[in-house]
Amino acid sequence: MVRDLPIGAGGILSYFTRHKTAANLLLVLLVVSGLLTLPNMRAQFFPDVVVDDISIGVRWNGAGAEDVDAAIVQLLEPVLLGVEGVTDAASLSREGSAKIKLEFEPGWDMARAEADVEAAIDQVSALPSDSDDPTIIRGNWRDRVANVVITGPIAVEQLGLFADELTSRLFDEGVTKTTIQGSIAPEVLVEVPSSNLIFYNTSMREIALAISQEVDTNPAGDVTGANARVRTGVEKRNATEIGNIVLRLNSDGSTLLLSDVAEVKMSGIDRERSYFVGTNPAIGIRIDRSQQGDAIDIQHSVETVSDKFQETLPLGTTVDLVRTRADYITGRLKMLLENGLTGLGLVVLLLFLFLNARTAFWVAAGIPTAMLAAITVMYFAGITINMISLFALIITLGIVVDDAIVVGEHADHRARMGLEPYEAAESAAKRMALPVFAATLTTIIAFFGLVVIGGRFGDLIADIPFTVVAVLAASLVECFLILPNHMAHSLKHVGNSYWYDWPSRVVNYGFAWFREKIFGPFTLLVISSRYVVLAGAIAILASQVTMVISGKVNWRFFNAPEQSSVTGNFAMVDTATRADTLAMMKTLQNTVEELGKEYEEKHGKNPVKYLLAEVGGNSGRGLSGTENKSNDLLGGIGIELIDADLRPYSSFAFVGELRERVPRTALLEQISFRGWRAGPGGDALDIQLFGSSSKVLKEASEELKDKLGSYSIVSALEDNLAYDKDDLILQLTPQGQAIGFTIDGLGAILRNRLNGIEAATFPIGPRSASISVKLPEGELTSDFLDRMLLKAPDGSYVPLADLVSVDRQAGFSTVRRENGIRLVSVTGDISEDDPKAAQQVIDTLKLEILPNLASKHQVEWQLAGLSEQEDRFLNEARIGFITCLIGIYLVLTWVFASWTRPMVVMAVIPFGLVGAIWGHYIWEVPLSMFSVVGFLGMTGIIINDSIVLITSIDEYARDRGIVPSIVDAVKDRLRPVILTTLTTVLGLTPLLYENSSQAQFLRPTVITLVYGLGFGMLLVLLVVPSLIAMQGDMKRFSTALHRGLKFRNFRIRVGFYIAAFFIVAWLSMTVVSQILIGKSLVSFPLLGFSILNGINMSSAFLLYLIGVLVILLIFYAVTAVNLMRSPRQRL
Repeated sequence: MVRDLPIGAGGILSYFTRHKTAANLLLVLLVVSGLLTLPNMRAQFFPDVVVDDISIGVRWNGAGAEDVDAAIVQLLEPVLLGVEGVTDAASLSREGSAKIKLEFEPGWDMARAEADVEAAIDQVSALPSDSDDPTIIRGNWRDRVANVVITGPIAVEQLGLFADELTSRLFDEGVTKTTIQGSIAPEVLVEVPSSNLIFYNTSMREIALAISQEVDTNPAGDVTGANARVRTGVEKRNATEIGNIVLRLNSDGSTLLLSDVAEVKMSGIDRERSYFVGTNPAIGIRIDRSQQGDAIDIQHSVETVSDKFQETLPLGTTVDLVRTRADYITGRLKMLLENGLTGLGLVVLLLFLFLNARTAFWVAAGIPTAMLAAITVMYFAGITINMISLFALIITLGIVVDDAIVVGEHADHRARMGLEPYEAAESAAKRMALPVFAATLTTIIAFFGLVVIGGRFGDLIADIPFTVVAVLAASLVECFLILPNHMAHSLKHVGNSYWYDWPSRVVNYGFAWFREKIFGPFTLLVISSRYVVLAGAIAILASQVTMVISGKVNWRFFNAPEQSSVTGNFAMVDTATRADTLAMMKTLQNTVEELGKEYEEKHGKNPVKYLLAEVGGNSGRGLSGTENKSNDLLGGIGIELIDADLRPYSSFAFVGELRERVPRTALLEQISFRGWRAGPGGDALDIQLFGSSSKVLKEASEELKDKLGSYSIVSALEDNLAYDKDDLILQLTPQGQAIGFTIDGLGAILRNRLNGIEAATFPIGPRSASISVKLPEGELTSDFLDRMLLKAPDGSYVPLADLVSVDRQAGFSTVRRENGIRLVSVTGDISEDDPKAAQQVIDTLKLEILPNLASKHQVEWQLAGLSEQEDRFLNEARIGFITCLIGIYLVLTWVFASWTRPMVVMAVIPFGLVGAIWGHYIWEVPLSMFSVVGFLGMTGIIINDSIVLITSIDEYARDRGIVPSIVDAVKDRLRPVILTTLTTVLGLTPLLYENSSQAQFLRPTVITLVYGLGFGMLLVLLVVPSLIAMQGDMKRFSTALHRGLKFRNFRIRVGFYIAAFFIVAWLSMTVVSQILIGKSLVSFPLLGFSILNGINMSSAFLLYLIGVLVILLIFYAVTAVNLMRSPRQRL
């Protein structure tokens, strides 16, 4: 029985119903606030997913990866893992540096974390004396808005000046986060042959000191009387001026100039990384936004500034915007908005068909009112307009009118019963307040279960529960404080016939005939066959679950929307030159252009929109294992494709064919192509191998790549462990010690000669140029150590080979650890064009490839990336589901004032899976994380019909029998049940038929809700009446049991107790023992039967049923005999 609404709650409802202006003032307030905040809402594609982290870096010039790991990482990492709030630690040791990245718990105070990390590092005092002090850097969040490319047939130095000017103009317009790519400060290189060091009796340190003292001017002060200012020295900026620096004054009066000892060169701004568009050089500018920045506004500012700047450039030089986000974002949001408006139109049309025009109008008016009010709440809560929040608004399109439908329809019903309009509206609001509030609260609880999900994907979908809660809360305000007043005015016309009500009159006439003539008798048939109906519903549910288990409906955790960007990166062998890398880059350019032309002939449009090539680094995400490679041996291309909706193939299909077309040369070491995806998450393939030996890990990773490389849908396979240069370990000989050398002094000299010395820096435009003293590259050959002569303390020169012994060791370029354990990662991408094939690759990897690999190489493995996040998501979704079930049960217990009624209401939840799974099967869409999101939301929505139905049944049961109550309540509530379900379904239906590739990742949620609620409505009308009738049966059975326990005939009562004891004992020996210990204490073979030899739950349950039947037959037989022998005994 539903609890009555407290009397005090009627005060505010009555006030807003009867007051002339209060409801309209509230309406105006909600609408105006939404209209004012809407233009200020920031727009994005996905919500920001920010990971709180801190990085610690330590430089140790000249040290190899193993030395860095042993002397720095293994000292720092244990201390840092003890810092409060740290959840994960990952370290990377490479030549000359160590980096440790710490991730913290969500919402952790990062200022405090930084202080704690600094305090922990201060405790470590045993770091190498010649290493730099550790640097601590907090994670710098950024999100790319666009890339600006300046290119043309002019010198790259001039392009660099143009880039500096453009960034200055962008800064003036408020675009502050820019990064120039392909242009660095020039470097003055002073190359000193070692023979000249000996001939002129000088050292690299002395030369660097002389340069630092002469390159800049120094202000000395003002001469007041002469009205002048004094400066010492003259700035030296070009090669000639620096070459004229005096190193020393000889005894004969001559001077030794720097140019006498060394060759002075000027290095260009593109000496490290060069960009090309076609054959023309290019400079790139990456535009990023801050966490509070608006991508669309920033891009519009960039476009405006770039267009004006284009007018000042020479002929043939262009400013191009590539990888832009504004059009991408607005296009996708516009697509969702158009589908939302279409759904809104369908919902309104449905209301006008079932309700009279005036009622339908005021019910439909609640949609924009609640939406605008919710937007106000979203704005102040910091929620942006993005694919997720806009999708949440579309989900609520149909839900938001459910409350208004129930209240409006009930007010119309009471007015037709003869109540005065205001009284009808007021009584409807009061009567429906508790059921509607409960239904809304259960929906809020269901969606709020998503808040439990953490991690990157929890951040991704966090906007859904908050947006739904905001909309539903606004709908409650609208339907109880605004709608009743407007309904009171419209109810004055009840009984009048208007032409515009003709559609609803026709529909309702036909609906009334269907309800009375067909649905009423059908409901009676359902109730009479309630056990068969429930068994059939359970069988249907089991069949759908079987489809998932058998693989007819696949599972793919997150099918991220593809972006129209493709990158290709390559690395050359160590014997190659920068010219070889440039030639490979041109080969890549030609291959892409040829493939684009072929696609144009085949599909009518060239997919390649823009092509940016580079030498000196990789494009986008770089290749793993190339940390110690020379930049001259790295290259890449960035390909911008036309929009995915303009081509009948995915970017991954294009990547697959491009990978096959690229010619492999002897100088090419590795090449990898990768398609970009939107949204958070790691690699589709990310396998971590753990072991104690880098050599074994490398062998295992190579075998794993060979196995996965045989699948055509797998691309971008790479591991992050590369072979390094040989380590030459020098030990000072007794002769060297006797001469006066020390190992520390020897190390300092070798570092200067191998790495050079930065002598000075000076400003040049917005950058800082450097002057470096180095040995010529021609001297740094394999026999360098054999030829090197060092100056002894007595002034003589001694061969290095006489001072040291050399031990050569092979090694790897990096050492990686995760929480202290050494590992190597193998990463790759899987095309999602065929989800079933993609899932087969994952299954084969888990069940065959990795177990065999672990057994063969004695390594441990773990799936990271998307697989790791999938496990976390599903575990937390399970907790969220259980939490929302408990919350819903408690709310329903309060509403119905019963512990058993809520179970009947919630019994329909599992049956929502029937439609959800069937819908995925029909549309050939795999289940995904968004299916789980949809099911959690559906949990709260699907029981709303049950609440409305059972509320009416309980009300009718006060004065009539249970079966008539069920039949009458189901008939009377059929229209609101159908309306509330169809409004939600129709609101989402346009998205179901949306073909845009960017909306496909949302389709699982749409399918789950549309089909789950659609089938759920049918099952509610079948299962709920059956369960209510069965609950009545159970009540009668309980009464019979109670009477049996108190039976007056002592012998029959004792027999009853004995039969009950044997039934419980038999249950324990069969089903319970099977559950607890894995086997039944009794079985068919033990009883002498050969059927069902296997002992499992099915056979145990069947044996239990047979045993119960035998016990009951014996009990009935004994009771009958006893009654026949004592016919006159009083019962």
